[in-house]
Amino acid sequence: MKVIIDHSLCEGHSRCMDDLPEVFEVRDDDRSYTLVETIPAELEEQVRKAVSVCPRAAIEIID
Repeated sequence: MKVIIDHSLCEGHSRCMDDLPEVFEVRDDDRSYTLVETIPAELEEQVRKAVSVCPRAAIEIID
């Protein structure tokens, strides 16, 4: 599983980072970034939850 963030939609609300700081980070430009290239299997369910709370639907999962 991989995660892609659409920076044209992301507004840096930090909800993904609040749910999963080991995978997501909001930087000084107020955009979210992923900290890992490929999501480990043990974090997949948590990533799906973090994606679902994004208010701008800026995060996409690619299996």
